[in-house]
Parts: sequence; structure tokens; C-alpha cells
Amino acid sequence: MKRIVLLLAALALTLPGFSQQQKKVDDKDLATTLWIMQDLYPEGFTIDIDKMEFPKEGLMVSYEATQDHFDRSQLPAVIKHARAHEGIVGGWRDPDTGLYYFDSTRDFPEDSLAAALAFARENGQHSVFDVKRGINVKSNYEQQDIRIIYDCDMGSSTDDLFALMMLYRYMDMKRCTLLGVIVDRMDRANADAVDVLNNYYGYPDIPIGLEQDGVKDPRIFIPYHNMAYARSVEGKPLFKRSVGDDGEYLDGYKLYRKLLARQPDKSVTIASVGFVTCLSRLLQSGPDEYSPLTGVQLVQKKVKNIYMMGGVFGDSFEHDYNFTAAIDYSLKFFELLPKDIDIVFSPGEVGDPLYYSAADIISDMDWTDSHPIKWIYEFLVEDKFQKMWDPLAVINAVEGDDIFYELSPRGWVTLTPTGETDFEEDPQGNARYQIPGDEGWSDFVLKYIRLLSIQH
Repeated sequence: MKRIVLLLAALALTLPGFSQQQKKVDDKDLATTLWIMQDLYPEGFTIDIDKMEFPKEGLMVSYEATQDHFDRSQLPAVIKHARAHEGIVGGWRDPDTGLYYFDSTRDFPEDSLAAALAFARENGQHSVFDVKRGINVKSNYEQQDIRIIYDCDMGSSTDDLFALMMLYRYMDMKRCTLLGVIVDRMDRANADAVDVLNNYYGYPDIPIGLEQDGVKDPRIFIPYHNMAYARSVEGKPLFKRSVGDDGEYLDGYKLYRKLLARQPDKSVTIASVGFVTCLSRLLQSGPDEYSPLTGVQLVQKKVKNIYMMGGVFGDSFEHDYNFTAAIDYSLKFFELLPKDIDIVFSPGEVGDPLYYSAADIISDMDWTDSHPIKWIYEFLVEDKFQKMWDPLAVINAVEGDDIFYELSPRGWVTLTPTGETDFEEDPQGNARYQIPGDEGWSDFVLKYIRLLSIQH
């Protein structure tokens, strides 16, 4: 009979209007209630045992002291630890063993992902659970020396902004080093926009290179390129910049040469999400003040891999916009890229389901009135159903190839003169491409992007 009463009490936790007086449970009965809850919540739960309420937000990380507690007799120890700390208990089922684990849990604010991940690693935990979004963020990743150059066509589609935002957040989490940003869309304003973002996110010294001889008058999909010059009603600049109006940006391919020459061999990852004009000019370059090597030799010596937003694969024979807009440069890039450099393509169809609405963007950044991306969506653009294509190459570059994505077999990619990407499967090939995920996968990745978006 008592088990039935406690089962009803556990069920009542989910009912609105359940009073604080009714929620009081002593530790002995609480242990029984928690044990019963594994049947009610087979996918897991998180509960505040002092208030007997389910938290609605927060980043939850288990303490090492209570890990591997899955037996009924171990619950008092979990409860005792939780009482002495945050008063939070989490439960989850291991799909491999079928065992249901109970942990004393620490609750971090949802905008403190870097701190939560650091705590998780210190406590030997595999993941951080985001209550509000219902997703687990992997924390037991291998700490690698990932050195990234971000190559973008800033100033047209806003997914470039979010891909760069994610790199800053990965920097906060000590997951990569952003060596520099290359802007392959001509016009100083586009580089100035990156300068604003560097300053806003706390990395004002990251160098910026700007294409000087690329695509003439490319299409602008979303006109936010003048964001850097935003002014208050008093006429004061809204956003800080380091380079300033009188400063100069190094030519994009020159910055590539400068950065690569300083790095260890085979240590650099390039995340390319725009045109390949600067990359093409780099490959065609000769020795200079930065290196006695040709561009091809320098890339072959220093670059480990490339993650590239672009390509159309499968049964479709459509041309790719980024490659077609600068077709001569693109053909040269594919011709000269050393064949021993690994390249992973992120085709547009992978990001098509990832729609980050203007309303959600503004809501996710409601913690501040002064945010360059939020300002763009409030004052410069209408909601043009921006898809999160570009962040997918960045995520792949940092997270690795076996966490987020299913990749094609290896092969070789050639570019046709009309901009189609032809893939020929070959185990010895240097190229793979991301395969679109299902609805659940797309939902998870968008929530992950949004989680990084709210960090501050």
C-alpha cells in the first residue's frame, strides 16, 4: 500500500497546483519515491528534492562522488550528498547496460556552458544536460590542439555570423584556437563587421584578412554589411572596433600565408563557408616575405584538413552557388589543392531544415540591449528564413567527424566548368561529405546552436 501511495506522490509531482505542504517527503520515503520514478521516467529526470519540483532550465552536471549509484541501497548516499550541495538529483538509464543511475547533480545557469563543461570534465562526466532544450552536450571530448582559420563571405547571409559566434564560444570552452578570419567578399564594411564581432566576443586581436581581387558585385542575400557603422540617436558608435576607419586589412591570401608560415606542420584546419577566392589565390601565390614556399607547398606543409560549406551530392546535378559565383577561382582551387589534404563538404541540404527564426534570435539574446547580431535582426533585416548552413562546417571542424555527422564514404570530388560537384567513391580519396540527418538530428543541432548563442 505504501508503494502505491509513494507512486501517487511521484505522479503528483507533475501535476499543477501540487502544494508545497504536500511535497514534503522525508529521506526514507524520498529514496523510495526516486526508486519508483525510474519506471515513471524511463528516459530520465531531474528533480529539486528540497522543493520537490522539476527544474525548468539550467545545465545539469553530475558529481563524481555519486556516479555509478544504481542500486536501491545506494540512494540514501545520493540524497545525503544532494542535501549537502545543490539539492538536485538526476536519474538516467544507460542504454547499453539497462541500469538506471541516480546522481547528485550541480545546476549551472544556462548561459554558463563553458563552466559546466569544465566541471563535467573535472568530475569525469560524459555530458552536460540542458534542461530547457532537453539535449545532452558532450563533455568527454578529447582535448586537441585545433587551430582554425575561418574563411567566410561575411556581409550577405547571416549564417556566417553564427558560425563565427560558435568559434568564439568554442574558444571560451578551450576547444580551439581561432588563428584568423578571412573575408572573401570584397568591401571593407564586411571586414569591419568581423572587427565588431571580434571585439564584442572578447577577442579583439584576432587578425582579419580581406579579399582585394575576388568576385565583383556578388549577390547580397541579406544586407547587413553596414552593421559596423551603427550609431546611437546621439550619433555615437554602437559597437567597438579595433582596426578603425584608418586601419588597413591585409589581403586575404596574404594573411593566409602569414598565418600558415607561423604554424607547426600539418596543424591548421580551414573552415571555409564562402567563396574560395582567397584560397585559390593562396594556392597560386609565390614565395614572399612570409615564406619561401609557393602557395601549394605552404598549404601542403601546414594544412591538416578543410571543412567546406558547399557542394551538391547524391542524385542531384545542381550547381553550387559558392563555387559558381567565382567559377574560375573555384576550378583553380580544385585543380591545385594537394590531394593528401582531407576535405569534408557540408552540402546545403544538410542545413536546410535548420531554420533559426528572427523571433528566436532576438529572444535568445534578450539578456542584452547591445548585441550586433540582435541589432541586425531588429533594425536591418526582415525574417528571410535564414538557414544555419555555415555553422555545420564549423561544428564538424571542432567536434570531429564521428560525433554529430554521418559522412559519406571516401572519394574524390571534381568541379565541372558549370559548378557541379562530381563525387567518385574511392577508399583512397581525400573527400567526404555530410549526409543529411533526420528530424530529431536537425532539432538537436539547432538547439545546440541556440545554446551557444545565449552564452555570455
